[in-house]
Amino acid sequence: MNILITGVDGYVGWPTALRLSRRYPESRILGVDNYGRRRWVEECGAVSAIPIVSMDERLRAAKEHGFKNIEFKEGDLVNRDWVLKVVEDFRPDVILHLAAQPSAPYSELNGARANYTQENNCQATRNLLWALKEKNLLECLFVETTTTGIYGAPEFEIPEGFIPIEYKGKRDVLPFPGMAGSWYHMSKVYDAANLWLANKQWKLTVADIRTSIVFGVETEETALDPRLATRFDFDFDFGVVANRFCVMALVGSPITVYGKGHQKKPQISLVDAVESLVNAVKLPRDHKVTVYNQTAELFAIADLASAIQKAADKLGFKADIQFIPNPRVEKEEHDMHMENQNFLKLLNKKPEKLEANIASIMQKLYGVRETIQKYRHTFLRESKPVAGAKK
Repeated sequence: MNILITGVDGYVGWPTALRLSRRYPESRILGVDNYGRRRWVEECGAVSAIPIVSMDERLRAAKEHGFKNIEFKEGDLVNRDWVLKVVEDFRPDVILHLAAQPSAPYSELNGARANYTQENNCQATRNLLWALKEKNLLECLFVETTTTGIYGAPEFEIPEGFIPIEYKGKRDVLPFPGMAGSWYHMSKVYDAANLWLANKQWKLTVADIRTSIVFGVETEETALDPRLATRFDFDFDFGVVANRFCVMALVGSPITVYGKGHQKKPQISLVDAVESLVNAVKLPRDHKVTVYNQTAELFAIADLASAIQKAADKLGFKADIQFIPNPRVEKEEHDMHMENQNFLKLLNKKPEKLEANIASIMQKLYGVRETIQKYRHTFLRESKPVAGAKK
């Protein structure tokens, strides 16, 4: 089995590649990346709290620890000719498409970032889909991590991807409408629509895995060696809420809650995100689009801040909670209930809970607290980054 994984240098991509290698040692695993995440974070004046080595060093370490079937090619998925060549040469049986510019705040800095985000994300997906079509590889399984942010904030329980409707006495089941609240999330609305279109036109089997907020520091594989570590972002633009709150508490900085903090957000651990993606490789080629709401639990932001504050106190760290004006356009109170039966079946294990992991996350970050302290000014955006997006 040939498995192509895009975004292999990323927070989720690298541990997924390692787990794939362990699970399928006889398969060929080709990771591709253009190192965009490293550049974007640097552009915003931040760093990964956990040091990450070069891809060459990662691959050397992986081989030393028995992960011997991971290959790598550097390249940009926006380059159609490059994608066609990779797909033609490698002939994937499965594509795990994890590559994207994933930050909503970054996408909203200015028009240049908004354009870059949507052009980068959507063009990459289109290039991969059309490469499968033009190289006669439509029996390939296409798995993409989109986002639960596609759904926006409706006032009813969110289904997994499709919604039954009735209008003027007629009934149908339609893809859930794109109600995204940022230029990044809207790029994934377009991706989801194009995945649906590729299935409708070509019968391509698609697994649309709608990822929620991913928290955590490591997996079993990345913990084997510092050179196998995955990145951990904590800045305003790329640090997700649970991870940001943990490092704020660790260095005694106020935990900043936007608005009232009553919005409930879906969460998933890094460990469970990786496990479900690896399980997805074995999904049947049923020539359908199946949506998986990749979430384990909901947490109100204010409750999350309080839980992290209490955990920090037990570990000897003091942190206040500070409520600040919400820089995002969103409802002050929203429950965000969503169905996840498809996802739980795919995960095939009891999901990890965020609250049970807070103390261990902070303990694992204790050794890099000097880096966090040095870059604590990036917790909030205090200065305007340079104009334009680096590609």
